[in-house]
Formats: sequence, C-alpha cells, structure tokens
Amino acid sequence: MRIDAHQHFWALARGDYGWLTPDLAPIYRDFQPKDLEPALSARGIGGTVLVQAAPTEAETAYMLDLAAQTGFVKGVVGWVDFESPGAVDSIATLAENPLLLGLRPMIHDIVDDAWMLGPALTPAFDAMAASGLVFDALTRPRHLGHLSTLLGRHPDLTVVIDHGSKPNIAAGHFDAWADAMARLARETGAAVKLSGLVTEAGPDWRVETLRPYVDHLLDTFGPDRMLWGSDWPVCTLASDYARWCAATDALIGALSDREKAAILGGTAIATYGLAAPA
Repeated sequence: MRIDAHQHFWALARGDYGWLTPDLAPIYRDFQPKDLEPALSARGIGGTVLVQAAPTEAETAYMLDLAAQTGFVKGVVGWVDFESPGAVDSIATLAENPLLLGLRPMIHDIVDDAWMLGPALTPAFDAMAASGLVFDALTRPRHLGHLSTLLGRHPDLTVVIDHGSKPNIAAGHFDAWADAMARLARETGAAVKLSGLVTEAGPDWRVETLRPYVDHLLDTFGPDRMLWGSDWPVCTLASDYARWCAATDALIGALSDREKAAILGGTAIATYGLAAPA
C-alpha cells in the first residue's frame, strides 16, 4: 500500500489556525477529504496520515472524527498541551482511540528553541512512549541539537522528524543541517519524512535543487527510516500534488523496488503501526 504519511485538513470557521492568515491566499480556504481524494486515486495512494494544523485538543477531536468518516485516512497525529498539569491524563485518554497514531507539538513556532528539554515536559514524553504513540518532531535546523539531547533522554520514544527538519533550501543552507541530521541518524533511531521540501525551496524549485538534500537523507537515514508525505495542502504554495509525486519518483528513481516501496508506504506502515494490506 502506498501511504501519504503527512497531509492536513482544516475548516477556517473552527478558528484555531493562528498561522493561517489571508496572506497565504492559495491555502486560505477549507480543505476536506473530497478535495484530496482525486489526487490520491490518480496516484494509487491507498491511505494517509492526517496531521494536526492547530495547537488545540479540539482540533485533534475534529481530526479523529474526520478520520472515522474517511476510509483513506488511516490515522491521526494530534496535539496535546504538554505543559498542562493534565497532559499525562489527556495522552492516556486520547491513546484509547486506535486512530490516534501520534502527537506533534508545534515546536517550530515556539520562541524558546530549547522548549522540548523543559523538565516539566518529561511526563508527557514518557506517557507517549508508554502508550506507543509516535512523536512527530516539527523542527527547524536550529532545533536539531536539542532534539538529539531529547532523544537521548527518551530512547524508547518513536520519533519521526517532519519535513527533513525544514532545511533552508532557498538560501542554499546545507552543511550545518547535514551534519546535525547525520548525527541524529547515527546516534538515534529516529525516522524522517520526505515531505515539505518544496515549500522550503520556494516557487522556482527544480528536482536538482532538492536532490542534494534528499540524497543526504537517503545516505544517512536510509529508505527503511524514510516516509514519503505530500504536506498537502501546504505544498500547493510551491507545487501541485502531481508535480511533487513526479519529483519524488525522480529523486528516488535509482533505488531498488524494495527501497522505493519502503519510502512510499512500508516505513509509514511500520512506524505508525498501520494495518498492512491483505
């Protein structure tokens, strides 16, 4: 089964998408399952992972309801207030829903780059590990040293680094990001999503612009620790769904069929504990 391991839905009237403002005109509207289904069908994608886009537990409940009604959504990565005194109870309650696969604090929007290392958050990370939930790490390159420290503290926590940690491809920044990602691949069991790179490269991106970054992730994490995702509809700021799929095919074209199958679905199934196809 081919899996899109990172996509979003939202309804503006819900009112908790603080980052989503009218200046992001192409995506400042509702996006629902009926909008994505034709793209999935055209590419033979059999399932998706629906990822949070608002820092509220109300949105997590909204996504779980959507997932329960949408056959192609195989699970949800939601949000919990890790700083709340009730975080552990909230995580335990949400984890009772089999559609909840993981949680994602919106780290890249938090002013304190070392936020994730706060002692008050330790019970939440421990509760995630105990419940078998995946930690989606929404980081930028400046967070990677802290992420390495965090994973050293919580070796039992399953971690996926979203969007390759969002390297600044448009500005050509590479070396510091590459060194930090190589260290994480070498010293931790984290996986990484092949997603979100086109928006970091800007509207004039080409496959060859992305290739050094993707090749580095392949060299360090390998196909069995890489999950493909679209980041739809955010990706439409720089690319339509079909173009990103075609770019992916070109970027991983030299790999074996087994390696391609891992990136395009197998790793997501294993990492998130999705039901494998019959």
